[in-house]
Amino acid sequence: MSATTDGPIMPTGHTEHELAHRTEQATRPDGVEDAGVGRRTALITGASSGLGAEYATQLAARGEHLVLVARDGEALEALAANLRAKCGVDVEVLAVDLLDTEGLGRVVARLETRSNPVGTLVNNAGFGLPLEFETNDVEAEARHLRLHNEVPMRLMHAALQGMLERGSGRILNVASVAAFIPRSTYSAVKQWLVMFSRWANGRYRSRGVTVTAVCPGYTHTNFHERLGLPPGEEGIPGWMWLSSPRVVADSLRDLERGKAISIPSAKYKLLVAAARVAPPALAARMGERGR
Repeated sequence: MSATTDGPIMPTGHTEHELAHRTEQATRPDGVEDAGVGRRTALITGASSGLGAEYATQLAARGEHLVLVARDGEALEALAANLRAKCGVDVEVLAVDLLDTEGLGRVVARLETRSNPVGTLVNNAGFGLPLEFETNDVEAEARHLRLHNEVPMRLMHAALQGMLERGSGRILNVASVAAFIPRSTYSAVKQWLVMFSRWANGRYRSRGVTVTAVCPGYTHTNFHERLGLPPGEEGIPGWMWLSSPRVVADSLRDLERGKAISIPSAKYKLLVAAARVAPPALAARMGERGR
């Protein structure tokens, strides 16, 4: 594993209770098929780079088989080949655009299959826009809203059916500390993910399915470069940056513990606590920092 952690992570990816429950499910008399008992499979969106690729790397290191989803098929195939060779896991590749109806439908169909079912869903796909909502292309804003909210909602709905039948499953939604700090429409879409995850975790945890929203701060990935901001030009002090391996390791630890909200690093936990009690004008100024 290419990251350090603040606590133990079970190498199986499931608690003992979940594994026992899944064994029972394999011979249930109600006729529900569970061909994937004993085989752990995770589906990750936005898996071609950044946090998505890091989730794939750390989950494969635990022995989880993977379904990698992104638009860049070449990057996915390269990552898949590396993880197959390094970790000995099976890796499926779905090179699709999640904003395309047919592409999204392929991922939904994979989540709904009862043979080799997906036990872990990581909703990571996303992109950023400039903070100047008034000058942004409204169609770009609409795509931003769909990818961050409608797409994960549809994928969660598809995954939940089988997870609830089997009595086990994990869903991780990649949100942001921006969910707690006013920051144009990016904060709005991430706040939706946080609130829905909190509700879903409370609703389904007693049935064996946990839902976690991970809220990282500024993290070294290619996210800002895709906004046209090379490293060092993002306007962010060095102390505020986190590493991708640390963010992923911390969030997977919280996912194992069934937490509804995961905020990697103590400094961002403090920042979120301060933002919650700050006057609206001050909170808005906090959100204007950096890009």
